[in-house]
Amino acid sequence: MTLDISSAPIASDTTDHAPPTPGPRARWAQDLSASLVVFLIAVPFSLGIALATGAPLTAGLAAAAVGGIVVGLCGGTPLMVSGPSAALTVITAGLIAQYGWRATCAITLAAGLLQLLLGARRVARTALAVSPAIVHGMLAGVGLTIAIAQLHVVLGGSPQSSAVANLLALPGQLAGPHPPALLAGSVTVAVLLCWPRLDRLPGRAGEFGARLAKVPGPLAAVAVATALALTLDLQLAHIELPAWQPLALVPALPHGSLAGVLAAVLTVTAVASVESLLSAVAVDRMSQRTGDLDRELRGQGLANLVSGLVGGLPIAGGAVRSTANVRAGGQTRWASVLHGVWVLAAALALTGGLRRIPLAALAALVLVVGLQMVSFAHIRNVHRHREFPVYLTTLIAVVAFGVLWGVGLGAATAVLLALYRLTRAHVDVATGPAGSVTVQTHGPLTFAAVPRLSRALAGIPAGAEVTVVHDGSFLDHAAYETLHDWRTGHQAMGGRVALVTRRQDDEVLDPDGTVRAGSSPGPHRCRAWTPWVGHHCIDQQEDPHGRLLDGVRVFQQHTAPLIRPELARLAREGQTPSQLFLTCADSRMVTSMITNSGPGDLFTVRNVGNLVPAPFEPGAADDSVAAAVQYAVEALEVRSITVCGHSGCGAMKALLDGVHERPGSPTPLARWLRNGRGSLDRLRRAPAEFADRPVVDLAEQLCITNVVQQLDQLMANPAVERRVEEGSLRLVGMYFDFATAQAYVLDRAAGTFSPVEARGDAHAEARTDSALGTPPDAPFDAPLGAPLDGDSAERVRKDGRVPADGSEEGPQLAA
Repeated sequence: MTLDISSAPIASDTTDHAPPTPGPRARWAQDLSASLVVFLIAVPFSLGIALATGAPLTAGLAAAAVGGIVVGLCGGTPLMVSGPSAALTVITAGLIAQYGWRATCAITLAAGLLQLLLGARRVARTALAVSPAIVHGMLAGVGLTIAIAQLHVVLGGSPQSSAVANLLALPGQLAGPHPPALLAGSVTVAVLLCWPRLDRLPGRAGEFGARLAKVPGPLAAVAVATALALTLDLQLAHIELPAWQPLALVPALPHGSLAGVLAAVLTVTAVASVESLLSAVAVDRMSQRTGDLDRELRGQGLANLVSGLVGGLPIAGGAVRSTANVRAGGQTRWASVLHGVWVLAAALALTGGLRRIPLAALAALVLVVGLQMVSFAHIRNVHRHREFPVYLTTLIAVVAFGVLWGVGLGAATAVLLALYRLTRAHVDVATGPAGSVTVQTHGPLTFAAVPRLSRALAGIPAGAEVTVVHDGSFLDHAAYETLHDWRTGHQAMGGRVALVTRRQDDEVLDPDGTVRAGSSPGPHRCRAWTPWVGHHCIDQQEDPHGRLLDGVRVFQQHTAPLIRPELARLAREGQTPSQLFLTCADSRMVTSMITNSGPGDLFTVRNVGNLVPAPFEPGAADDSVAAAVQYAVEALEVRSITVCGHSGCGAMKALLDGVHERPGSPTPLARWLRNGRGSLDRLRRAPAEFADRPVVDLAEQLCITNVVQQLDQLMANPAVERRVEEGSLRLVGMYFDFATAQAYVLDRAAGTFSPVEARGDAHAEARTDSALGTPPDAPFDAPLGAPLDGDSAERVRKDGRVPADGSEEGPQLAA
């Protein structure tokens, strides 16, 4: 299962004050701790994958040990942990059913050799050219196939040979389940779902739950189900761990057609390589490191070669173990290696205890993992990029026909969709004065656009004066002949035709053929409001000051004439903002953009880490923020205060690494960061969460927890406390994720951050009663700069989304 690299923090999500790495002794301690955490996750997960494939259960442990040790030592991504892969489950199960276990080991060995060859040829990055819609569709299809098959085991039966057969047999299985197996499976699923939420229990139960939640959920779920089965003496099938017999594990040549065997080797190689490389990229982004993808591919190949020799499952890098390693504080490749050593020791020394695990518990664990492979975040991203047909085709085809056919049909759909977009052209006909006609074309004119072009030209009156303006993009022979044949006929009927090629530098053509107009290029040739990567264009000046002046000149030329009347009004009347917006000084945080606000709307305070210093903080007090808050509340009489954090905050990362506690004379930055000690304490006691997704890592959890803490520290300001108690001031928590351009608003009642939905008119509204104290008469959800009266606050919906409507009330938060 791959990590969602669209939502992972990127390497630039840091600031210049990010702390250095810890010393060697500290790294060893963190690696040891992380290896134990990953080991506790890997054992039940590996056994469950082996069960789902129909291989000997020792094969899962062997693959986990080999993946940890071999890839850990030889791979190019130090913090990625490899082992048996859920994405390869369906493929491996099919190979075992067709060729047998020993022949499957030979196929794994051959796939490893091919990966070694590809790594030596340094073609690893080629695998990243696969459409994400195909990858995520394949994983979702594999996940559904796994879940449907393991549901039969949870119900006390046996899975069929294919997903379609499992679906057809499911009604009969549901009609007569095996109660003990269903009980063990249900308990496992319940523990898996509830375990991460134990810290949300009220009072001391929440504190105890937070300590319990440090135990990995899969281990806890399997342990609880096993204890229940032993206590109630349930009659259940248990796992079987055969003794290790080297002669029985020697790979055997597959019997069958050479083409079929080669297809099997290529399939295992392709899926394992793509999953491993995409996961490597995601792990590098999470850990803010740069790995060697070719070395990683060679490491994966060597691991599969060894795994095939010792009777292990195919190996790939994956999300579950790698994410656990990063979050547990793994620093070097030795965390992965040690995890493999612990798995090997468990396989040799703990077989008696492992044999007591019910099969239904492992099946339930794999069922949940399979369902989690169908990620709604992936679906939203794919839909946003208009690739959902590729995703859906791949998913359905994988479930119905298998991985190879599914990926092939998905790739064919992607090619057809790309051809459709590349051949789609717009033809606009406009009638001018005196009957003149202008035909404007946008996009490549190919044979596919000939019918549309012919219809447009056929509607032009005979004898009219016509100008055909082509935007300078591709013109193939069929379109050329169509234009010139029509011109010849139109001129024969007394008309006049001019063919003009004119490239518009201020127009942007979307992939679907939609034309968007930009501004004229400025001195640095970057267009305003086009994707901002353009502001780092090749033609930019080396002198930052010169680049700044160029931007000011563009403002004076294009923007100043538009906003001069409004600025003149504000100059006469003075500022009357309705909001105080307190956020980080990070250069990527553009407050006017994410709130869709203009001059006079927001009174903005920015500092490193969006901190609100608490009064009398030892060695860290600062009055500048308190002064700004007091001025906004008492002089400007703002009606709401928003504290907005963001992803990849370097201040939060510095807090996690103890920059503020280093010995010696503190620097100004260290003294300032001491104002975040309350956020660190809250992170240990009651960390904040998202309503619709898990946090990416500990740093992101501290970012959102810090927002909640700063809201509490705002209440230490007497002016804020008085206004909140009066009901005339609202405090709002907000978080912005750069990687997905998604804003989140804190629901104080639920204690979670919910995403702000976009409105159909390209604006978005967020309504939440997340105030501290009684909701004020002037809620946050009023238009910026508009009179504030009445309380129209609404709670976050039950599905965790912040509701949006079409009314004129609501903050213009661009989601």
